[in-house]
Amino acid sequence: MGDAVHDQPDLGGGKLPLNAQGVVKRRAGRLAVVAALCALCQADSASARADAPLMMAVPLGLSALIPVPADNPLTAAKVALGRRLFFEKRLSRDGRVACASCHKPEHGFADDRALSIGVGGRVGGRNAPSLLNKAYARTLFWDGRAASLEEQALAPMVNDVELANTYEEISTRLGSDPSYVAAFREAFGGAEPTSARAAQALASFTRTLLSGASPVDRYERLGEATALSPAAARGHALFRGKARCHVCHDGPLFSDDRFHNTGVGWGRAPVDRGRYAVTGVDAHRGAFRTPSLRHVARTAPYMHDGSMTTLSEIVAFYDRGAGSNPYLDGLIRPLGLTSRERRDLVAFLESLTGRD
Repeated sequence: MGDAVHDQPDLGGGKLPLNAQGVVKRRAGRLAVVAALCALCQADSASARADAPLMMAVPLGLSALIPVPADNPLTAAKVALGRRLFFEKRLSRDGRVACASCHKPEHGFADDRALSIGVGGRVGGRNAPSLLNKAYARTLFWDGRAASLEEQALAPMVNDVELANTYEEISTRLGSDPSYVAAFREAFGGAEPTSARAAQALASFTRTLLSGASPVDRYERLGEATALSPAAARGHALFRGKARCHVCHDGPLFSDDRFHNTGVGWGRAPVDRGRYAVTGVDAHRGAFRTPSLRHVARTAPYMHDGSMTTLSEIVAFYDRGAGSNPYLDGLIRPLGLTSRERRDLVAFLESLTGRD
C-alpha cells in the first residue's frame, strides 16, 4: 500500500481543500485506502494532533473535493478507529458478524454472495454493494434511504437481518473495552464510546476507500491511446454511443446516482419495491440506484438482488431491452448489438478496474 501514490505523476499540484477541516493531495494512484499511511505521516510530526486534518491521495479520475460533513471532520485518529470497528464482530448481537463480513475488502468491499447473510445466518433481501467511492454518494443503500455515510453506518447495527443489535448495547460493549475507550477519546476529543460516534468513525473510514486510476482514466484523461486494448477501445466508443450506457453510467463514478427501474427481479416473490418504499411515488416502483461501474469486474455478483454473475450476462440483459414491466424506465430500449460488440463492451467494463 505504501507505493499507492507514487507510480503516476502529480496531476493536481499541491494540496486541495477537502472542507474547512480537511485537505487532500491530488495524485493519480492505486486503489487508495490511506488511513494507515496518513497516520504514520502524522506520527512522525512532533506537532501532530489527533484532530489534525487527514491528508488523502485521490486517484486519477475522481473529484479532488470529497464531501465531508462539518460535524464529522476527517482525521487520522477517526479513520483508524473506523477501520478497527469495520472488522469488529462485537457490533453484532451474537458477536459473529462485522461490516467486513458482507463488505469484503478482498472483493472490492462488496459481497461475493448474491444475498448477504447476517446474524444467525439470516439471509437478507439484497446484495451488499461495494463501498468504494461511496464518499461521493448523495444518498446511500440501493433505495437511497440514507442521506449520509453516518446514517448508513448506523442502520445495519439495529437491522434484524444484519447486526441485529441495539445502540445501547453497542455503546456498552465499546465502553467496557479500555482500548476502545482510549481510541474514542483520541478520535473525539476525550468523548466516550457511543454507537453514534462509532458510526462517525465508520463513515470516516469509508471516505478513504477510493478506486480510480484505471486504464479508462489514463485513456480519457491522460490521452494514453495504448491504455486500452483494441477491444476495450471499441467498447469505449460503444459505451458512449450505440450502447447508450453513458445515459445512466456517466460522470467520474460512471453512475448518475439516480434511480431506475430496469426490470431486474420484477415479478419475483417476495416483491422488492425499491425506491418506492422510501418515497411512495408510484413511478418509483422497482427502481434502484444506478451502481458505479468502477472496479465492477471485481465485485460480482451484480444487481440489487445479486441475480447476475458475469458482465456478459449484464450486457446481454440490456441488449435485449432489460426486463419488461409497467414501470420500466423510458431510457431503456433494445440495442441490437452484435456478438463482437457485446464482447467489446465487456472488455471496456473490465478496464474500469483500479489498480490495487
